[in-house]
Amino acid sequence: MAKVYVADDEKNIRELLGTFLSNENLTVELFETGDQLLLRFMEEEADVVVLDVMMPGTDGFGTAAAIRKRSDVPIILLTARDSDKDFVEGFSSGADDYFTKPFSPVQLTLRIKAILSRKNKEVPRTETMDFQGLRLSEKDRLAYFKEKPIKVTNTEYELLKLLMEHPDQAISRDELLAQVWGYESNVETRVTDDTIKRLRRKLRQVDSDVQIETVWGYGFKLAKKT
Repeated sequence: MAKVYVADDEKNIRELLGTFLSNENLTVELFETGDQLLLRFMEEEADVVVLDVMMPGTDGFGTAAAIRKRSDVPIILLTARDSDKDFVEGFSSGADDYFTKPFSPVQLTLRIKAILSRKNKEVPRTETMDFQGLRLSEKDRLAYFKEKPIKVTNTEYELLKLLMEHPDQAISRDELLAQVWGYESNVETRVTDDTIKRLRRKLRQVDSDVQIETVWGYGFKLAKKT
């Protein structure tokens, strides 16, 4: 049975999420602080981690960053802070998704189930994909550009993989949301754009000849720099 760790200093939110997730036959462990969750995670890893941002002790950003140093476990942040700076800080800490309070526990539960479903899919462990010097390795879940490693989160990997499966073809935001995050198309979210920004930055850091282009009003495509 898949295991989910939830840290939130608001008892009502902790218990609400615990009820919803338990009803989906998930093993749930609840924590009042990120520090408590981190200690438990170091003993035994979870399949998904949900973190409130504003907590006593180490906040959600710091806890996410500490977890990310040791694991690629999917991390979802919960916060009442929704400025551009907060989104950037959240994703920079290693989060895979970001829910702004007040949020729907139903949507969060569906998101977690979609993440777990994606993790449980069988993939050929020797498969590699190549495009203009950019390579993905299923074996180690890493990206490379001309053998320079590019460390990516699971979500970044899945998004890049989808783009590489359709090189020089535009993929809509709705399809990316559905295929990578399991979102319905009518969901309001900035997660696709924020993940694309992170991938662009990582590609620039290795002087990649490949770039992710914006197709205005539609989505994105992977293409060779001109």
